[in-house]
Amino acid sequence: MGMHVVVCDHKSGMLTSSSLEALSFADDLARKGGKDLVALVPDGLQDKSLHAYNLRSVYTFPAAGDNARVEEYLAAMTALAGKSTPERIIFSYNSLGKALGGQLAIRLNAGLVSNVCGFEWAEGKALYKKSVFSGKAYAWCAIHSEIGLVAILPKAYGVKQGQDPNSPEYIELGPLTIDARMQVVEHRMSSGKTPLTEADVVVSGGRGLKDPANWGLVESLAELLHAGTACSRPVADAGWRPHHEHVGQTGTAIRPKVYIAIGISGAIQHLAGVNNSRTIIVINKDPEAPFFKAADYGVCGDLFEVVPKLIQAIQNGQ
Repeated sequence: MGMHVVVCDHKSGMLTSSSLEALSFADDLARKGGKDLVALVPDGLQDKSLHAYNLRSVYTFPAAGDNARVEEYLAAMTALAGKSTPERIIFSYNSLGKALGGQLAIRLNAGLVSNVCGFEWAEGKALYKKSVFSGKAYAWCAIHSEIGLVAILPKAYGVKQGQDPNSPEYIELGPLTIDARMQVVEHRMSSGKTPLTEADVVVSGGRGLKDPANWGLVESLAELLHAGTACSRPVADAGWRPHHEHVGQTGTAIRPKVYIAIGISGAIQHLAGVNNSRTIIVINKDPEAPFFKAADYGVCGDLFEVVPKLIQAIQNGQ
């Protein structure tokens, strides 16, 4: 008892930024509580940045494809818990973590705190800081169950850098018993783009673009800024953009360093998904657009004039 486990995922053999963030949180938590820290990763990991954390060991498990499925993670974590009862299991509250957390909590009879962005130590016990009410407030939660699950809000804790290299022991969990009640018909992976939840800069477009043919303005600006692209719900509902690019209360919640909103009015449902961005820049011709009240910088003007000039200025190095 006392071991902490951090669940990691990787893409093409490299740890995702959300996994590095979960590792950073888990390392700090384990050091503060004097606990051993281990990692659980699918086979195929090549990223030596895993060695920058105070890991005693790394447990690996076989995955059928390049990216392990939720059922495989669930089976691997159940197998690991059967070998040595963990005190805390830490993972990112991304799409994988949201699918994994509830099932794992039921299977291990574990308490679960999600949307975690920090912790404090009080009377020999960790209190977890949790984002609530769409990022408008915080709650402090304690876990009283024998096993506790902690799901880290992406882009909320940060990644520790420059730590002394470590040489953890690698242990194979071996063949897994997978209790899959669903059949995966098709698995599509977007390629060449940083996932929205991990992007430092996001350029987003709304109905003000008037036509999907004008989306090239968003993509051109995003390419220059090495940014991800997103959209408002009406744009996704109209079929202009895929639904995985929809950010907002009913879409994906993001916390980039810079969020650029082009032709988006800023309804409260949209703001709920982006209001934790470090810097918000709004381009809209309506001076009464609600988004201007939440913006750090605003440009009141026709996007079809402003965005091309902005693109030209960046290309000219201005």
